[in-house]
Parts: sequence; structure tokens; C-alpha cells
Amino acid sequence: MAPRSEAPRSDASRCDAPRTDAPDTDAPRTDLKALVLAGGSGSRLWPITHTSAKQLVPVAGKPVLFYTLEAIAAAGIRETGVVVGDTAAEIESAVGDGSRFGLDVTYLPQRAPLGLAHAVRIARDYLGDADFLMYLGDNFLVDGVSAAVRRFRTHRPDAQIMLTRVADPRAFGVAELDPLGRVTGLEEKPERPRSDLALVGVYLFTPRVHDAVWGLKPSWRGELEITDAIQQMIDEGRRVDATIVSGYWKDTGNVADLLEVNRLVLDGIESDRPGEVHSSELIGRVVVEKGATVTGSRIVGPVVVAAGSLVRDSRIGPFTSIDRDCAVVDSEIEDSIVLRGATITGVRRVECSLIGREAEVLSRPRADGGQGAHRLVLGDHSTVRIAS
Repeated sequence: MAPRSEAPRSDASRCDAPRTDAPDTDAPRTDLKALVLAGGSGSRLWPITHTSAKQLVPVAGKPVLFYTLEAIAAAGIRETGVVVGDTAAEIESAVGDGSRFGLDVTYLPQRAPLGLAHAVRIARDYLGDADFLMYLGDNFLVDGVSAAVRRFRTHRPDAQIMLTRVADPRAFGVAELDPLGRVTGLEEKPERPRSDLALVGVYLFTPRVHDAVWGLKPSWRGELEITDAIQQMIDEGRRVDATIVSGYWKDTGNVADLLEVNRLVLDGIESDRPGEVHSSELIGRVVVEKGATVTGSRIVGPVVVAAGSLVRDSRIGPFTSIDRDCAVVDSEIEDSIVLRGATITGVRRVECSLIGREAEVLSRPRADGGQGAHRLVLGDHSTVRIAS
């Protein structure tokens, strides 16, 4: 299981901030393939994921999965297999053949999310005898994976994992390293961890991993664990190296972490305002895309207002991304993500919220005339009336 990041929260946040990897012109073009895991139910993001893929929830106006695909392309990898489950049609529609990312994408159906090693097993024919990068599609690494891929290609261990230091490793897969940085042991959710180094959802393998995966038995969770496969390789004397993530990393599997990544990415944007802005005050780094309209409003960046959206008589930001075709009217919202087609009307003090696609948030008068702060997680096509 990949851990949550222990990175400090932004000072600007009251919930509970950068670049993505630029193309690496020195990255070797090899037969290395990528395997992206984009199945799973996303239960920690319910109700959003009742009706859509967790990997397609946007941060700063772009789906989390797109950052993953861009990082793979930047590392010099082209052939990419995407493991998909119940949300296959939605992911295929969004990603297409991968050419927009500089990738050649093949979709690999998985009948049920039966573990990371199970994903490797079903991808066996696609991967063939190639070395490969396995990347969990809801993970976000601000520095990308180019450096890790270069190291793997240079030294070519049998496996290479990425680790991050955490305050409490008991909930994660934990690694022990020798003085040379090679992995000597892995434990899944140990009661007494032997280190503070927890697994990040990015792995590199040679074809030797397939032998280990093929002989696995399900764990107590009923899944084929990639940690068990790696431990088997260690027990057989195979070389397993590790790199420690020094930059920002986050698993976006829950709302709090998704909002934190949204803040991080927004904190790196530059102002760009080709859309229409009338009688409004825009402060700091604000993006108003072409086709968006802002009128009679105050926006404090960093904020993104995507094409087709309307902001009228409202106060927006900081750290808020408004997706395409939304309407925010006579409302206040900050530290939030508003998904495509949502409407917020007459609502004061929405903060630290995730508003689903086509959702409606409307106000009704409070009997006491008070002003409360609202924190919401709304599924797609929902409607809620709140005191404002």
C-alpha cells in the first residue's frame, strides 16, 4: 500500500503548493515500457467516484492521471499500458490513444482490483520481455520520475522502488535498506516498523518480476501484493534498489490529499487572462481561460477559471480551481475544487470542498441570519440547499 505524504501543509491553507516534470531531452529512448494502474473503486473519494474515475478528478483544471502520463512521457517512455476496470470507458474517452501526451497507449482490462501484483500478471503478454515502470495513476510526484528511470537504466537492478519518510509507518509497506541503499526487507503494515521508509506508488522492474508474481498466493486482504513479489526476489538473492523521494509526493486517494495537491499545483501557475473580465478585481496569479467570464467579482489567486464558466458577483480564492462550464453566482468559495458543469448560487463561505460534476449548491435563508462556513463533498448531479 502506498503511503500518504508527510509534506507540510501550505501556510495559506485552512483545510485539514511547483512544477511538473519538464521533458527530459537526455532521457534514453529504450524498450522500457510503462504500466499505469487506473482501475480500482476509489472508495475513499466517495461519492465522487460513484459515478466517475478517481484518476480523472481534476487538480488545477487537469485530471490527476494526466500528470502521471506527462511524467512518463518526460522520462522518455512511449509504450504505455493502462490497466482499467469498471471506469474503462471514461478513462479511454479522456486519454484516447495517448498521442496527445506523446505516448502509445494500450488498454488492459482488469475484471477486479485484486492487487498490484495481479495488475502485473494480467499485463504479462503486453509487457513481454521489456523492463517496465509501474505507476499508480492516482499518485502525484512534483519532480516526476525521470531521475529514477535514468538510475534504473544505468544500474539495471532486478527491481527498484521509491520510498518516502513518514512519521508513522505502521499503516504502510515499509522497507529496510543496507548502507548501499539496497533493499534488504519489506514489511506490509508492521506493528513495529524497522524503519520510517514507506513505499511510494512507483516501481521499476526487469522481467524477473514475472516469475515472482506468478507464484504468489493472495494475502489476508485477498489481493496479490507487489510487496510479497519484491520480498520473494530479495529472498532469492535478486538485487532490489531504492530511491528516496526528496520532493513533494502525494497519493490523491482522499479529499484532503486531493485538495492539498490542488493547492500545490495552483501555487505554481502564472497569470493568464484571455477570457472576459468586467468590473472585477483580480489579485495575484489568476487564470481566466478563453471563453470564461468574470464580472462584478473579486478573485484572489492562485485561482483557475476554466473555459465556459461564469463567475458573477462573487468572491473566489485563494487556492480554488473551477472546471469548465460552471457557474458561481453571488457566492464565496476558497480552497476548493469545482468540477465540470457545477453551479453555486447565493452561498456564503464554501471552503475546503469538492463539488461534483453538474452538482447544484443553492442557498436558503438562515433563521438566525448568521454566516456559517460550509465544507462539502458532493457527488455528480447532486443538489443541496444550505443555510447561507
